[in-house]
Amino acid sequence: MDHADGDGTPGDDRDGGDDAADAGSDGVDDGGPTAVLLDVLPNGRPDDDRPQSRKSPVAYGLGNASFALYELSLDGDADVSVGDRIALDGPAVGRYREVSFDDLTRNAAAEIEYAVEAIVEADEERFVDFYNEAGPITLRLHQLNLLPGIGKKLRNDLLDERKRGPFEGFDDVEERIAGLHRPREVILERIVEEIRESDLKYRTFVGREE
Repeated sequence: MDHADGDGTPGDDRDGGDDAADAGSDGVDDGGPTAVLLDVLPNGRPDDDRPQSRKSPVAYGLGNASFALYELSLDGDADVSVGDRIALDGPAVGRYREVSFDDLTRNAAAEIEYAVEAIVEADEERFVDFYNEAGPITLRLHQLNLLPGIGKKLRNDLLDERKRGPFEGFDDVEERIAGLHRPREVILERIVEEIRESDLKYRTFVGREE
């Protein structure tokens, strides 16, 4: 996969697809795609052998809506750091492109779990709704079964209980479903797995547009 060189025309390599979240100090919360920053390289990528004067600062981010991974060319004056939410079409970003997990720096890869946790905590209702709305994939497989530790019994318990009324939060799921003690962490684990593993047959969260 080709790397961005920072010299492209405006709009090159732009990939949309995320809903808005709260943008960072250099972002613009205008309804466009946003991402949580995983790593920031002020001096550009180490494998870029061009003179420093021709290199742009680079960052890696995780999309708030679709959990896509991005490489961003930053404006030289951008004041951002790991964990910030940034508007991909905002003034801090020159351009961006989608990348794979293997394209990330070691530091960016290590931040995945923290970024996923931040996204889920900021929008709990969105992920609780998965327990309320998940449906069958095939006649023999349900979306709920993709979650770690969710077998036939817990799946049926969830389906039966949500008929009585929608789950209002992760605590509500835990209280109403005996045996499902960490519903939030189960969601987190599945999202991280989908981000890291490119060969999964089914994806529930990564690439899903809201």
